[in-house]
This record gives sequence, structure tokens and C-alpha cells, in this order.
Amino acid sequence: MTISEATIDSMISQLDLPKNIMKTLRDDVMKVGVTKKELEDIIERVKDSYEYACVEPCEAVGVVSAQSIGEPGTQMTMRTFHYAGVAEINVTLGLPRLIEIVDARKQPSTPMMTIALEEEYATDRDKARKLAWEIEATHIEHLADITTDLANMQLVIDLHEKTLLHRSLKPDEIADKLHEELGVMVKVSETVANQIIVIPSAPSYRELLQLAKNIHFITLKGIEGIKRVVIRKDGEEYTLYTEGSKLKEVLQIEGTDATRTYTNNIGEIFEVFGIEAARNSIIKEATDTLAEQGLTVDIRHIMLVSDIMCCDGEVKQIGRHGISGEKASVFARAAFEVTVTHLLDAGMRGDRDELNGVTENIIVGQPIKLGTGDVHLVTR
Repeated sequence: MTISEATIDSMISQLDLPKNIMKTLRDDVMKVGVTKKELEDIIERVKDSYEYACVEPCEAVGVVSAQSIGEPGTQMTMRTFHYAGVAEINVTLGLPRLIEIVDARKQPSTPMMTIALEEEYATDRDKARKLAWEIEATHIEHLADITTDLANMQLVIDLHEKTLLHRSLKPDEIADKLHEELGVMVKVSETVANQIIVIPSAPSYRELLQLAKNIHFITLKGIEGIKRVVIRKDGEEYTLYTEGSKLKEVLQIEGTDATRTYTNNIGEIFEVFGIEAARNSIIKEATDTLAEQGLTVDIRHIMLVSDIMCCDGEVKQIGRHGISGEKASVFARAAFEVTVTHLLDAGMRGDRDELNGVTENIIVGQPIKLGTGDVHLVTR
């Protein structure tokens, strides 16, 4: 005979377990329906599993995590792969990507975004394509052929009518944008259709060449930094994949689904959503990078690394400019990099090392303060 909801709540509430485990246990038991004896067996097994999963007192969790991530890391490849079957976009994976993550690089070597769309855009390819043009940076080379007219000391821009139509741009809009950015005279030709003439402020050959160079850097439409947008149908809806990442600007565009849009740039996630989102992003990126190579690492090791990187409210690298360089122990800092500098600075300041960590005790030849080394026998 199945037991009542009140009895289930009463039995589960007496457990000394984390709230999330107790809630999951209750939900699962309520779905299935069990007898009191079966519930007692389930509770006993959950307790055993939880106790087994807990870290032993004095366990060297840092060393175990470093070993657990470092050893599989030696099996990783060092190539750049096509992302998710999208042949046009490359993304760094394998060991180089793992190094980028723990180094907390401000800009990943291949930044990219996965942009989810709201319902009306996600099911309509034309609307998705229009949104893609709003996001992808459009430069003059995408729209026109540029000729340097030395006889009249001017630039002649012949616009492609079909491309203008696709990207919803007009010659007048382009002329206004060029005038605003370059600060020179720009006019639409009255005699030739879809032709723009740019006249430098000083009629010199050097000025004209500089103008021809600068015109390529102007973003006429879209978000600067998003080099390419690829539309791909995932299941029933269209998704945009971008080469380049500008999370804050993309989320402000109407039609993008902010709740499901993602970037591989951890620094941008920190700036837009804060430190908790950045922590989750580090865990996701590291786990995905290892999983892509067919490697399985217990998520708790990766979570520990992520917690250490984010514990001060900002994303810090695990290196001499971050976590390792800020350790309290002089010996621990010196053992990592620039040994002489650390020892000289510490000597000049008169620093004192309490020898509490693993590294410093190994250096001086003492048992480390973990396991049996953490226990002191006192005799009377």
C-alpha cells in the first residue's frame, strides 16, 4: 500500500541532506508512488550515495582536481574544428580552448555566438534572414566595386543593385553614412544609377589613397565585430551562428531571444550578466571542450576550478597574474613562475611564510598538512 504525501514529507524532512537532494527525492517518490518499506530503502540508498560522494576530511581536493583535469588534457588534440556542422564557421576546441578558459582570456581566438530567435522569427526564414542582416557587419566591399579616378581626384563607388535589395540599403543612406564617418564630400551620381562619388577635402594623390583605405573600415549596417552570420535550421526553428561576438549589442536587437542566446566569450558574459553567469559559463565551456574530445571529468573538479577563478567577484586566470600570483605563501608563488623575483621581493619586504599549503611544505621537506599530516599528537 502506497503511503500518503504527509508521511513522505515527514520522513524526507528528517534527513540531514542538502535541500536540492531532498526536493528531487520527494518529487521522484511522489511521481512513482511507493510503500513505506520501499521509501525506507530508497532513503537509505540516497544517504549512502550522498556520504560516498562527500569529500573526506583533509582530502587534497585541489591536487586531485588538477590531476583529474590535467591528465586527460594531455590526450587532447590541438586543431581548430568546424562548429556544429556549420562549415563556414571555425571554432577553437581541444587543448588550446581549455588553456583559453583557465587563462581567462579577454578575447577568445575564435569568438562566436549562437543566437536563438523569438517564435515569429524562428519559424520564418525570410524574417530570420532579415534579422541576420541587422546583426552582420556590412562593409563597402560587400556592396560595391570601388574605383580610384585619378583624373578627377575622386573615388567612384558602383553599388550592386541586388545586394542593396537583399540588405535593405539605399544609395542615399550609404552616402550619408560615408559623409558622417569620413568627413568629406559624398554625393550620389545623378547620371549613373547606384553610383556614389567621394571627393577628398584636399585634391591630392596621397589624400585619395588614404580615403580609399579608410572607407573599408566603415560599418554601414549591423554590429561591428560580427564578421559573418550563418542561418541553420535546428529542428523546427532557425538559429543564427555568428563569427565574432557582441553579446550586449545583439541582445538589444528585436527578435533575438535573450534567454537562449549564448556566446563562448566568458568575459562578455561576465560584463553583461555578472559573476554567477560567468562561473556557469566556465563550467559549461570546460565540460563541453572535454566532452567533445571524448573525455569525461567529474564536474566537481571543474566546478572547483571555476569557483576559485570567480570567488573574488571577477574572473581571474589561474596563472601568475591571477590565482597563483596572489597566493599568501611566498614559496608557493615562487614555485610557479619567476622564482627569483618572488624570493627577492619577499626578502626585501621581510615576508613570513606560515607553511600551511602543499607546495611550501614539500619545498622545505616537511609532511604536508593533509591526511595524517594534519593530525598532531600531544603527550602529557
